[in-house]
Amino acid sequence: MNVKQAANVLELLEFFAAHQRPASLAEIAKHFDWPRSSTFNLLGTLAQRGYLYEPRPKAGYYPTPAWATLIGKIEQSQPMPKDMRALLEQLVADTGETAVLAAVSGSDALFVETVESPHSVRYAAPVGKRVPLHTTATGRTLLSQMRADERAGVLRKVAFEQYTPTTLMSAEEVEAEIALSVRRGWFQGNAEFTPELGGVCMALALGERRFALLVAGPMYRVSHRLPELAGHIRQRIDAYLAAHVHESGS
Repeated sequence: MNVKQAANVLELLEFFAAHQRPASLAEIAKHFDWPRSSTFNLLGTLAQRGYLYEPRPKAGYYPTPAWATLIGKIEQSQPMPKDMRALLEQLVADTGETAVLAAVSGSDALFVETVESPHSVRYAAPVGKRVPLHTTATGRTLLSQMRADERAGVLRKVAFEQYTPTTLMSAEEVEAEIALSVRRGWFQGNAEFTPELGGVCMALALGERRFALLVAGPMYRVSHRLPELAGHIRQRIDAYLAAHVHESGS
């Protein structure tokens, strides 16, 4: 489902984040190929609500600090786990590959914090990226933390699509891979969703919140290092939990 009006607002915010300068109505309409009247209505509504302003007369529109205030209040009520970015940075330093923290969002895994590899060829993993639960190591790690009936409900709704030759194509295959991964102690990505991408993922439970912690990169760099990568993740998770055990239940 894609609600056009909501999508337009999000695309407008992404536009300002990328350009980092005011933009006129005409420029925005041309950039998105939106009707001028629709663009006028959208910008006018956001300006009236206090979310856009003109820094200088006729200089164009720009987001106001109201966005940051709104997001800050949301973040305060459900903050990112403390020191999580530092943990991901440590994993990148340990492994040389991209590190990701993900959570469930519908039938997808949503990347909520990421630190990318310093390599020019790397797994690009921006915050907000979504990947299918059933087709990725990240997703299966999150599925493994659900009750069996919850997991079955998710898998019943899946339209199994062949993304790559190694994509799992049935709920039975997904369940078998989850069981194998739980016994092994870590989840393996084998280019099932993105060609030539592999990695290792582990579960991270903090109180009632359930996350997946992924290290991933090109198959030619990671395929022979999976147990090593798993060891680095396990070490960092254990150290993190030892340092934050008193906070995880709060």
